[in-house]
Amino acid sequence: MMKTIALITALLLTLFAGEVRADGKVVVLEIKGGIGVATADYVISGIEHAEETAAELIIIDMDTPGGLMAPMRDIIQAILGSSVPVATYVTPAGARADSAGTYILLASHIAAMAPTTHLGAATPVSLTGDDATPNKPPDESPDEESEDEAEQEPQSQPGSSMERKVLNDAVAYIRGLAERHGRNADWAEKAVRDAATLTATDALAENVIEFVAKNHAELLELVDGYEVEVESGAVTLATSSVIIEEYEPNWRIKILSAIANPEIVLLLGLIGLYGLMYEGWNPGAIVPGVVGIICLLLAAYALQVLPVNYAGLALIIVGIALMTAEAFAPSFGALGLGGIAAFVFGSIMMFDSGVPGFGISLTFVISLAVIAALLIIWLVGFILRLRRRGSVSGKDSIIGGIGTALHDFAGDGKIWLEGEAWAAHSNVPIEKNQQVLVLAINGLVLEVEPSTVADIGGGELQT
Repeated sequence: MMKTIALITALLLTLFAGEVRADGKVVVLEIKGGIGVATADYVISGIEHAEETAAELIIIDMDTPGGLMAPMRDIIQAILGSSVPVATYVTPAGARADSAGTYILLASHIAAMAPTTHLGAATPVSLTGDDATPNKPPDESPDEESEDEAEQEPQSQPGSSMERKVLNDAVAYIRGLAERHGRNADWAEKAVRDAATLTATDALAENVIEFVAKNHAELLELVDGYEVEVESGAVTLATSSVIIEEYEPNWRIKILSAIANPEIVLLLGLIGLYGLMYEGWNPGAIVPGVVGIICLLLAAYALQVLPVNYAGLALIIVGIALMTAEAFAPSFGALGLGGIAAFVFGSIMMFDSGVPGFGISLTFVISLAVIAALLIIWLVGFILRLRRRGSVSGKDSIIGGIGTALHDFAGDGKIWLEGEAWAAHSNVPIEKNQQVLVLAINGLVLEVEPSTVADIGGGELQT
């Protein structure tokens, strides 16, 4: 009897344990493209979600050329402080974890890669696109005198003080991340100093990563029973039977991801400026002004999270100002062409930062310039047609106009002109429905005479 009870109890415990194990969850995040502020917000919120739901593991699928330093550090801090183990997985085949992606991979509790992927090239770059690694001086064969001087005076390191500071900071940072998880810190330093790279197979052999897996299922099988050290202590993973949840960003992060793109920012800025200009030309239109303000605010918000060259931004503003001036002070294209040139060069300079994932397409910039050029050509032609057309309102538009007599009169009478009945005076008799030409205006009385216009519909007056 006791044996039967013990057997039933053991069976129930096994079933209960199996149910708990089956209820385990793995949260999957994705880093694709350049790493920016929106990426950091998404990853941090995903880690918080995994902690709140007591997930077994977080998998970050990564395919990135790199990105900005500040968001990268925010992501790394969230990973290091996570109570749920984080496995960064470079996938799919052909993906990469370059630059900032290498730092995140080394900071994770588990580093894994799919076959035919690679990592490395973690040399920091400045916002001007220059390599921040100090240049090495050429090898020289010093004479005896210079050797003596070298013994007396310490040899200065190559590069500027700022370049050495940035490089040494990056080296210390990546070595610390690698050493925290027992990975190859010497290679990590090479990835910064020499922009070294490794394939997935070589990274596994060099002790840079722990696993090479073809897909999520294989990765979960490999890490099942694997022990990692998180902020709260050692954790043994149980991933043989788990539920995979793909974490989607919220609407705010989606909007930020959409607008934090150099091409979208440039487009928003143009729409905003042209909207405000149209509102200025047509007060009370309302819609162009509202759209313009919204687009400009969105562009300004996005510029806060993008690496921007302010000389390029100044050129864009000058270019738009010149194109606008063409509308108010037509120079037959001189101002407009100058504005287009400034706009193109400014757009290229503004986002040519060298930061991976935050460049701008030259084709896109040229397309916008061509559209602006066509708009200016149309505007110049429209203004020239208006000049030839003459006045369309006021006194100047009435003198020389053609009206129709409302009745027979000699002296004072009435004529129909521009949709109104006017008092008129003629020194010669006028018949009803006869066409008359306005010679002058005396107060509200029009001086007229019989018209000899043969064709009124053509818009040209012949007398």
